[in-house]
Amino acid sequence: MPSSTPWLTELPAAFNDGWAYRDRITAPAQTSAYYAARYPHSDLEAWRQRLAAGQIWRNGQQLWADVTLLAGDRLVWHRPPWQEPAVPVLPSPLFDDGDLVVFNKPSGLPVLPAGGWLRHTVLGQLQVLVAAGALEAAAAVPRPVHRLGRFTSGLLVCARSAGARGWLSAQLRESTRAAAAMQRPGIHARHPCSKIYRTLLNPPLLGSPLLALAAGAAEVLIDTPIGRRPHARLGAIWSAGDPADPQSLLAQSQFRLLAQRPEGWLVEVAIATGRPHQIRIHAAAAGAPLLGDPLYLPGGLARPEALPGDGGYRLHAYLISLSRPDGSLLELHAPLPIALRVECSC
Repeated sequence: MPSSTPWLTELPAAFNDGWAYRDRITAPAQTSAYYAARYPHSDLEAWRQRLAAGQIWRNGQQLWADVTLLAGDRLVWHRPPWQEPAVPVLPSPLFDDGDLVVFNKPSGLPVLPAGGWLRHTVLGQLQVLVAAGALEAAAAVPRPVHRLGRFTSGLLVCARSAGARGWLSAQLRESTRAAAAMQRPGIHARHPCSKIYRTLLNPPLLGSPLLALAAGAAEVLIDTPIGRRPHARLGAIWSAGDPADPQSLLAQSQFRLLAQRPEGWLVEVAIATGRPHQIRIHAAAAGAPLLGDPLYLPGGLARPEALPGDGGYRLHAYLISLSRPDGSLLELHAPLPIALRVECSC
């Protein structure tokens, strides 16, 4: 639990209270087969064991074995408490005007509940802080407006009111629309929201468009679409999109070289769109995966044995510009980790 104790920098591993996962059936299926397809992190035998333990209910009645589910059935899986790993404590806000709240999220801290994370998240810590009266003007829990990957550090924008969240979400969407407009001749788009990151890349492979940076190009645009691809452990995962897939999403990342180091390239990346794992995918698609990234391979596809939450890379959201409702511009910076500073001699 977050504390005002200044030396507490990590929440120790702890059990949560469990969670109820609710689903509604759309087509007939066996219970275990439905769950194995819906939550592929566990196989048929694991779901049969959960049925035998009485963890699954259908239409308010507890199940103890496989049954045939019908369209319209309502299921609840009562997941027992599980231990969540230790995570960093969320630091005090960089900015708080009573509604908009911005944090410098530490690497290793998930933003929202998902998978194995429930309480040891940014949202979970904010709920505890508000309940304890530890946040100024804490009439409501600040909720994240966007996501950062678990091991991505830096600026995370939250808002207390639904109106502010809607306003900020609209800016993020408008950035994507503006990026799309720039691809159409005769259209000049304005970006109301600017997000800039720093990261370390593996040296680009032969043929990478990013090699133009070493040859003197000021910036290189990577616009590989991002889409869902099959994945052995998750069923599907965000990766470099299939060019033939109409569901792939427009994405644009502008890379700028800051320094060439023996271990890799230090780059600045401005993103006009906010797709899942966009910078990690675009760097890999351009033949220069993030240094230490265990998931994305050159070309932008994912390793079948790795997961999005696996760490090892450095990626930091250090600058964001937002237009406020009164028309003023808010620009915020997050201190850079030592390894991502230009003057670093590491």
